[in-house]
Amino acid sequence: MQLGRLKFRGDPYIWFAVFVLSLLGMMSVYSATGSLAFKTQEGNTEYFLFKHMLFLFGGFFLMYFFHLLDYKYFSRISQLAVVIAVPLLIATLFFGNDINDAKRTITIFGISFQSSDFAKFALIMFIARYLSKKQEEMNSIKGFLVILAYICVICVLIMPENLSTSLVLFFTCGMLLFIGNARLRHLALLAGSFGLVAVLGLAILLKSPDSMLPGRASTWKARIENFMHKDSNEEVFQTVQAKIAIASGGLTGKGPGKGEQSAYLPHSYSDFIFAVIIEEYGLLFGGLTVIFLYLLILYRSIRIVLKSPKAFGALLAMGLAFSLVLQAFIHMAVATNVFPLTGLTLPLISMGGTSIIFTSAAFGVLLSVSRAVEEQQEGLATTNQEVANA
Repeated sequence: MQLGRLKFRGDPYIWFAVFVLSLLGMMSVYSATGSLAFKTQEGNTEYFLFKHMLFLFGGFFLMYFFHLLDYKYFSRISQLAVVIAVPLLIATLFFGNDINDAKRTITIFGISFQSSDFAKFALIMFIARYLSKKQEEMNSIKGFLVILAYICVICVLIMPENLSTSLVLFFTCGMLLFIGNARLRHLALLAGSFGLVAVLGLAILLKSPDSMLPGRASTWKARIENFMHKDSNEEVFQTVQAKIAIASGGLTGKGPGKGEQSAYLPHSYSDFIFAVIIEEYGLLFGGLTVIFLYLLILYRSIRIVLKSPKAFGALLAMGLAFSLVLQAFIHMAVATNVFPLTGLTLPLISMGGTSIIFTSAAFGVLLSVSRAVEEQQEGLATTNQEVANA
């Protein structure tokens, strides 16, 4: 596939999904940031659109550059990246920027970014490398505990300020361990231990008074209680406004830019942008289209995994795709009140610089694996043709 002088390799369906999701994101962010522009930018409604487009173009450049690289380079890069991630997460916990009562971003050399996005990207690459390089060690409990230690350290450091991202990353790594041929008894032990810790932690959280809860634990408690309809405050207000947006959108929607709930819905441009999409484009043209595009990405990624000749490429593609799609569906579940509030963005659609950059990087690596598979198949076809002509 070519566009001007740019040559796009890799799965064309994934490129298509990325372009459509990005376009839908630009239109939705423009609609959802109207009230925010009047509050913070003196009515300059194009400000956030141009800012979002700038990040999208930067992300697209990174995606294009990464997809041209040999994905095997990311195996070595992951070793350095995972080492950098740990002190970066620790620094964020102590010196991060406090935004909405959470320290998720850190400013280095004048650039602010979410360290958890970098850590998630680094850990998935590193897990893929470890599983592909040390298959024999994974048969022993020692080898399993070594890789589990990496997972737990990163996830625990992310958890205090971003529980939802930590859980998504943990489940993604668990899925990689499963398809990476970790022993079932080790996985069963991990699942049982996680379940036990989760149940005990939830019981302690709900029974403890807010004054005794550290950090954001009181926020987690409030969200769970709100989801169980035990309380009423701003977070219930968010859920109600999201329901109104979805119900008023119906099957066909009110039309682009004609949504009204984004003016009342907090964080409509990020945490609840799926509700804005349904209000303006309807369930048929908005909601189901978004769902279809993410499922298309997952399906095409599975095809890449099945065709990939190397374990690292297969695990890398599956880990990145699963993480992005899982995050997307959790976001949509929150907007439709199936899950409690999480704060997870909708990849490539929600407004957010760090999220867009690292999501684009992940797609670039995924397309790099796809390009390698494509070139291998072309090479086999050429060889077979030469043999046939001999």
